[in-house]
Amino acid sequence: MKRKRILYIGNALTHKNVTVTTIDTLSASLRDEGYDVQVVSRIKNKIGRLWDMLRAVILYKKQVDMVLIDTYSTTNYWYAVWVAKLCRFYSISYIPILHGGNLPERIKKSTSSARKLFGKAYLNIAPSTYLLNAFQKQGFKNIRHIPNTIDLTQYPFIERTTIKPNLLWVRSFASIYNPLMALQVLQELQKKYPEATLTMVGPKKDDSFDSCIAFAKAHTLPVTFTGKLSKMEWVALGKEHDVFINTTDFDNTPISVIEGMALGLPVVSTNVGGIPFLIDDTVDGLLTPTKEVIPFANRIADLLETPSLVNKLSKNGREKAESFDWDQVKILWKDVLD
Repeated sequence: MKRKRILYIGNALTHKNVTVTTIDTLSASLRDEGYDVQVVSRIKNKIGRLWDMLRAVILYKKQVDMVLIDTYSTTNYWYAVWVAKLCRFYSISYIPILHGGNLPERIKKSTSSARKLFGKAYLNIAPSTYLLNAFQKQGFKNIRHIPNTIDLTQYPFIERTTIKPNLLWVRSFASIYNPLMALQVLQELQKKYPEATLTMVGPKKDDSFDSCIAFAKAHTLPVTFTGKLSKMEWVALGKEHDVFINTTDFDNTPISVIEGMALGLPVVSTNVGGIPFLIDDTVDGLLTPTKEVIPFANRIADLLETPSLVNKLSKNGREKAESFDWDQVKILWKDVLD
């Protein structure tokens, strides 16, 4: 059976010092399965990127069978709106892939555009059951859950038991991910564990990076800022660290958290958006209230003092991550695309 020709539209900016995202991993995996996939856009300038996306729809309108659109809840939401509008004009089937953890609020805020974007889509793909449930409550029936995916072979599992307070944070430096909280947690943790350290991996997206640098310097904190690393480079850091922390204020189903679980790192995360649909508290990770520094630090302390809990989260986290392996997820994508 001939595989479909796909135009995948999103922020393909990995070469621009931006963290690898779904458009990079999913497009490569689909090509490996025999699909013809064109990816747009690699332009960093926002206006130029929008034009490049729209131009691609016009250019490939008679050559593609389906358009995949990475869809977020902030400014980039409007890329999806305009691309989908052009797809409808040319009668091209399109599938929004829902990434923005705050998309339910976006639907309420931008009701008219959202109803057209999602309601007239061939299908909407929700990487988390959180967004699946939220969209169903909004009345959308053309929605299906397909989780984000990882190649499990790239994540060597180390079963943890006794650990040290060496923290690892992996995300873009953007205010919605609250990177400053990671430093505040380290500062609080040092009151009881002065040997605690933090490594922060990710590119700068807004002024939150400068705020983190200034905070670390002002409080003389043992923080390593690596900047953007390749997948192989930051995965190697997993061997040198003991706890994966996620301090975000808004989220869906972050790949970085799944990757931390795959490595066997016990995960401590804020309890926001799709995170409680990913992490079962005290079973395969620990959840804390958003923006609450002391409870977050206390949960890390619980890990440091309870080897049995560490071992439980390490093994169960890896088991949870296995459900996101491409060999399982690709069956769901083939069912949609074929």
